[in-house]
Amino acid sequence: MSNQPFVLISGLNATGEVFAELTQALWPLGPVTLANHVHGEGIAGIAAAILATAPPRFALLGFSMGGYIAFEIMRQAPERVSRLCLLDTTARPDAPQTSARRGERMALAQAGRFEQTIEEGFALTVHPDHTGRGDLKAITRRMALAMGPETFVRHQQAIIDRPDSRPMLAGIAVPTAVITGDADQITPPEAAREMAEGIAGARLTLIARAGHMAILEQPDATIAAILGWARGPNGA
Repeated sequence: MSNQPFVLISGLNATGEVFAELTQALWPLGPVTLANHVHGEGIAGIAAAILATAPPRFALLGFSMGGYIAFEIMRQAPERVSRLCLLDTTARPDAPQTSARRGERMALAQAGRFEQTIEEGFALTVHPDHTGRGDLKAITRRMALAMGPETFVRHQQAIIDRPDSRPMLAGIAVPTAVITGDADQITPPEAAREMAEGIAGARLTLIARAGHMAILEQPDATIAAILGWARGPNGA
């Protein structure tokens, strides 16, 4: 598979900077589009806005919230997606307690305490061995501040309202890779296994000593898994 376009969708509080190394690695295989996931209301509206400017047919990678958007793109225009990579994400809807925690963080952001939500949320996004890594804390903070509190609140609400994507797994017929950190606390490995088992032919890769930010915590291993998906005839 050469010269195939790639569309990469980042997650909550994440800009295209999260894909900086990956973009360089993918570029020899085809043009890379970093999707703008700021525009549009709700997951369906964001997906529609991305589709409006995406190539006619493309390989699609969704990271975290980007995975929720990727599932919606597969609902709206499955014929345009040539292959699918689900990175540190889940097909499950929010559990009630998770939505409640999101609501608390939204309230803090709306009360002018957005930076507090960034600080408090960091430890959940990385492997326990990486909570003291200043480089990871700096990039996650930088990306979150670039996105801003208003987008944070809109995205959190979109995530709360997202549909259950598990019923559509069996209908996904493109080469699919499911990649996740082995210590992901936000979208845990059991959710990744569920997606991989539900999609025919999907390949599951667990990234050792990584949490939800595997792409930043263990970039070499994560990018190697993504390149295997990008190059392989069936995602292998």
